[in-house]
Amino acid sequence: MEVILMQRIEKLGQMGDVVSVKPGFARNYLLPQKKAMRATKQNMARFETQRAQLEAENLKRREEAERVAKDLEGMTVTLIRQAGESGQLYGSVTSRDVAEAVTAGGVTVSRGQVDLGPVIKMLGLHKVRVRLHPEVIVTVTANVARSDEEAKIQLQSGRVMSVEEMRQAEEAAEAELEAAVDATEQQEEAGESAGEEAKQD
Repeated sequence: MEVILMQRIEKLGQMGDVVSVKPGFARNYLLPQKKAMRATKQNMARFETQRAQLEAENLKRREEAERVAKDLEGMTVTLIRQAGESGQLYGSVTSRDVAEAVTAGGVTVSRGQVDLGPVIKMLGLHKVRVRLHPEVIVTVTANVARSDEEAKIQLQSGRVMSVEEMRQAEEAAEAELEAAVDATEQQEEAGESAGEEAKQD
């Protein structure tokens, strides 16, 4: 089936292009979402009369998308999930989860704009494409971890930590905290004894 594209569609063509697509793709996706119209003589003539207006509207939407893209560029969203020792999630992270996390981060995006590919089923840092406009696509990072602490470590090291490494990191953090508390107590004791000696003098 031949259709006229009403906007740029990745891997298909630019606005105004007449392309041949499978009838099911046209009927179920392109035509209902007004991304294309059937390539009849009547529609071709109608498109040509509206072309300038459509291009102006498209440019305006693209400029808005580019402004939003600046806020999104380099964004990392953290998603806390339960996972097994191998890093396999109990469940998965979907485009809706990513859209909600990005929206909570201050930039409103819909689930339909998140191009996740297959759902995320493993812990780690995952690159996710967000399509703000047919010509403006931004990549955000989904940091999927078991805890906020693990998410921080994952972000710094750029890799998923095993359960054993997480345990060691937690023990090291606890030991560091204990050492800091001990040092503070010793300083306080030294300060008190110095104060008592000063009183005796």
